[in-house]
Amino acid sequence: MARATTKPARKRSFLAAALTTLALALTGTATATADPAGTDAAPPAHAVTGYWQNFDNGATVQKLSDVPGDYDIIAVAFADATTTTPGAVDFTLDSAGLGGYTEDAFKADIKAKQAAGKSVVISIGGQNGTVSVNDSNSATNFANSVYSLMQEYGFNGVDIDLENGLNSTYMSQALKSLAAKAGSDFVLTMAPQTIDMQSTSGEYFKTALAVKDILTVVNMQYYNSGSMLGCDGKVYSQGSVDFLTALACIQLEGGLAPSQVGLGVPASTSAAGSGYVSPSVVNAALDCLTQGTNCGSFKPSKTYPGLRGAMTWSTNWDASTGNGWSSTVGPHVHGL
Repeated sequence: MARATTKPARKRSFLAAALTTLALALTGTATATADPAGTDAAPPAHAVTGYWQNFDNGATVQKLSDVPGDYDIIAVAFADATTTTPGAVDFTLDSAGLGGYTEDAFKADIKAKQAAGKSVVISIGGQNGTVSVNDSNSATNFANSVYSLMQEYGFNGVDIDLENGLNSTYMSQALKSLAAKAGSDFVLTMAPQTIDMQSTSGEYFKTALAVKDILTVVNMQYYNSGSMLGCDGKVYSQGSVDFLTALACIQLEGGLAPSQVGLGVPASTSAAGSGYVSPSVVNAALDCLTQGTNCGSFKPSKTYPGLRGAMTWSTNWDASTGNGWSSTVGPHVHGL
C-alpha cells in the first residue's frame, strides 16, 4: 500500500503498552475472553474491506465517520515499528495532517462504526513499513503491543500488510498469541503482494495457512505487480479480469477457504502505480469465481460461492472519485 512520505511524530511510547500488559498480569485479568472493542459483531459472509489513511497524500482527507457504509472492515493505516523494542509496533493519529481530528473523536468514530456492525482493525506496515518479527521475543512484543493498541483504541483486530518480508514461524506465533488474548471476536486480515501468494512455500502463504483457524480474509494486492502466473500455469497481466480470477484460484486451491479470499484493487488510477481495473471488472471477477459467469479467457474448474469479497486501497482515494468504487462493488459483494 502506498502511504505518505513522512510519518507523524510518535506521542505514545511502547512503555505505555508494556505497563498496560503488566497491569493485566498483576490484576489477574483474564485475556482469553477479552473483547477490547466492546462488540460481538463479526464481518459478514461477503465483506468489503477498505483502508483508511492516517495521513494526507493527496487523496481526500477523511474522518472515520466519513467512510461509507458499504465498507464492512476498515483497516486503519498504519501502525509502525517502534525504535526501541524489537517486534513492537505503535500508532499515532496524525491529528494535524487530518485537519485537527482528535483522538477522542477518532475513538468515538470507531465505536460508532462498530455499533453499525462494522469492524475496525489496525493495519501493520504498508509500503514503507518494516516490522521484524524473527524470534520468540519479538513475536511476544508484537502480540503485546498490538493487543495494547486494541485495548486503547477499541480495534477489533489487526491487518498484516508487511511488504518487506516476514518470517512465517514467528509471525504465526505472534498472531496466535494475539488471538488468544483478544478472544473469539478477533478479526485478522492480510494484504500480501501477488508475488507473496504465488506458492504455498512462500513465507506469507505459509503464515496464512498456519493461522487459518483464526484468519478472517486475505485481500491480496492485485496491482503494482506486472505479470504473474495463474493457477493454470499461464502468465496473466495485471489490469484484467483474468489476472484477478486466475491468481485468486492459487489461493483457493492452495488451502485457504473461499471465505478467506478477497480481491484487493485500487480505488482509482491515482491509488496505485499500475494495475487499476474498473469496478465493473471487479464485479465480473467476483461473478466468475462465485458463479462461473462473466469470466475472461480463464474460467475456474469449479465455483466458490463462499468467496469473501473485495478490498480497496483506499477509502480516501475512493472518496476522491465520488465513492464510485464502493457504491458499485459494495452492493455487488453484499448480493453474492
